[in-house]
Amino acid sequence: MKDMTAHLEKLRVQMAECEMIRDLATDPVKREMFDNLAAHFKMLAEELEKAMVKVASNESGAQPSGAFADTFLGRRTFEPFPKLDEE
Repeated sequence: MKDMTAHLEKLRVQMAECEMIRDLATDPVKREMFDNLAAHFKMLAEELEKAMVKVASNESGAQPSGAFADTFLGRRTFEPFPKLDEE
């Protein structure tokens, strides 16, 4: 969870830097580009916050249910190659 918190902080710093550059830019193309970057970093930070809430709720003892009970990050947890019985 500490790594997720550190990454969230990094995203927020990058978003703030892009907003600052956007506000200081005189070229409209550069202003739009940094506005888009800031919006992208904001979206990534929001998604990471949602993931952190989900991880925190799972760590608190809540058991996963439904179709995703046997998955990790939306992926099946079975081995890709089944073990063959030795004859």
